[in-house]
Amino acid sequence: MSTESPARLAVRKTYKLYIGGAFPRSESGRSYQVHSPSGEFLANAALASRKDVRDAVKAARAAAGKWAGATAYNRGQILYRVAEILEGRRDQFAAEVKAAEGLSRKDAAALVDAAIDRWVWYAGWSDKIAQIHGGANPVAGPYFNLSAPEPTGVVGIVAPAESSLLGLVSVIAPAIVSGNTVVVIASEGRPLPAVSLAEVLATSDLPGGVVNLLTGKVAEMGPWLAAHMDVNAIDITGVTDPTLGADLEVAAAENLKRVIRPSSPDWSADPGVSRMLSLLEIKTVWHPKGV
Repeated sequence: MSTESPARLAVRKTYKLYIGGAFPRSESGRSYQVHSPSGEFLANAALASRKDVRDAVKAARAAAGKWAGATAYNRGQILYRVAEILEGRRDQFAAEVKAAEGLSRKDAAALVDAAIDRWVWYAGWSDKIAQIHGGANPVAGPYFNLSAPEPTGVVGIVAPAESSLLGLVSVIAPAIVSGNTVVVIASEGRPLPAVSLAEVLATSDLPGGVVNLLTGKVAEMGPWLAAHMDVNAIDITGVTDPTLGADLEVAAAENLKRVIRPSSPDWSADPGVSRMLSLLEIKTVWHPKGV
């Protein structure tokens, strides 16, 4: 009697989009091959279309009111829960970052640890940003003048092309911690850690629609996202083509979107609070003082 284990078929993962808390295939039915820096085939990923962009924006808008209305403490707890799940899947993410970025296991694990730490860092800011960047203003008269930060709304994000996880976390977390919802175009060449991050978000307490993640060609989806009239701001940090970046800025100008386009950020550096602040509006109210 043979004691050899029977041969098994490989159970290959099907990478899909993440829209409204669900994992649909692209509306177009298309996919594209993802390779490692050395040319090794890794997987097929969904190739999102213009229709998928519209669906993602619709989901983000539907989730915006409830997420913005959640308490800062609640948002912070949800982000911390995301970090907990990431910690539990640390080895998986280290393997995916290693394959995506062509790194050693040690360097990939260090990037995953930094991404988890960054989630925790932003979670801690959730109930502090209003205290530091809002407050009572001195005025000449019998009035209270109060300023408070509020979310901008729906934010479109082109994720960093090279930093498949740490850079991705560094653009998503500051947007959602303050109450915005996002539509993210993942790194075109390195999308797999982003889709796994979407699985983490789906199994956390994050409401569906707060983060919507698309994979595919930035040049194909970016113009539709930048021109969408229901998007309030766009972060095009991940656009590496200067011509495309300029085109997206022009498209965003039609409804006066706020555009974030820092030059060559160092994702391993202290992120500071500038990205959070750039996605906040300051509301100021006057109220008469009582007699």
